[in-house]
Amino acid sequence: MSTDSDPAHTAPAPRAPVSADVGLTTGDVARRLGIQPTTLRSWDRRYGIGPSGHDAGRHRRWAPQDIAVLEEMCRLTALGVPPAEAARSARATAGGEPRPGTEGERQSDTDEEATSSAPADPRRTPAGALPLGRNARAESRGIASAATRLDAASVQQQLDGVVSTYGPVEAWQEVIMPCLQAVGRRWEDAGDRHVEIEHLLSWHVSSALRGAPLSPERSGSAAAVLACVPGEQHTLALEALAAALGEQGVAVRMFGGALPAPALEDAVRRIGPAAVVLWSQVRSTANLPLAAHVRTIDWGLRGARRHPQVLLGGPGWPATVRDFPRLHTLQGAVDAVRAACGS
Repeated sequence: MSTDSDPAHTAPAPRAPVSADVGLTTGDVARRLGIQPTTLRSWDRRYGIGPSGHDAGRHRRWAPQDIAVLEEMCRLTALGVPPAEAARSARATAGGEPRPGTEGERQSDTDEEATSSAPADPRRTPAGALPLGRNARAESRGIASAATRLDAASVQQQLDGVVSTYGPVEAWQEVIMPCLQAVGRRWEDAGDRHVEIEHLLSWHVSSALRGAPLSPERSGSAAAVLACVPGEQHTLALEALAAALGEQGVAVRMFGGALPAPALEDAVRRIGPAAVVLWSQVRSTANLPLAAHVRTIDWGLRGARRHPQVLLGGPGWPATVRDFPRLHTLQGAVDAVRAACGS
């Protein structure tokens, strides 16, 4: 449950206006799209995805139509389309034409392109790149690449795809969480820079999780309440749990971030849940007295009163806590909640 890049890409800079008469340099385009200049040059050499205009004695300039082809190329490669195929499709979509002699370059060249996006030594990771690590899945790299470019449509499309294909648990643990952790590390290393990447990625992760398919609630099984403790705004892990439980047909009541203590108490009394998951991301929000109080809330007929099982999720809770079950992985959380709810 903890929320505790692609080195071929750099963080995108604010977009410069593109003049049809002047165009942009390769460096300008690289900063605009968050791509290494060497990647742009290799795409130009192998696939003809490059600037069409050139004046003698001057750097070649990217015209608006050239950038349109390149943006489509970026979108397709982020989805896992092989570069040569992506180049053909990008030119067909955006109306570009390859330069003579570039289509079908040597196999060694195309293989070099495939390895150019592999993780580099972390000590050589470019500023702004997302440090995913050598073992990251291809889906993580595609999402990280699109997030670095602030390509919202591609991020959402890929996230929807992995959640639909793998289900919320595998998508979260194997694809989404590595991206979020890489963004967090980059943000810590760069101070306040690149926070826009984190915000965009988090928004679309939330959208994908909320759009995950739900199974009908199991009849006769009790509900689970999910809530962040007061003052805690980090909700993504709980949203992943809600999606995973919903896939299993568990009745979930999700209350999101920073639920006030009185509201939490009222909700527990009204719903009568078998399980209450309380999330704390940072130590300052962990509230053990609240957890203990929720555990004492009862409901039902006299002589047959019931209490909820309180489960603690998130790295904010002290490691020394022994009085409450702790949730450390999404799959473990799903299993614990299902057991408590009898589903």
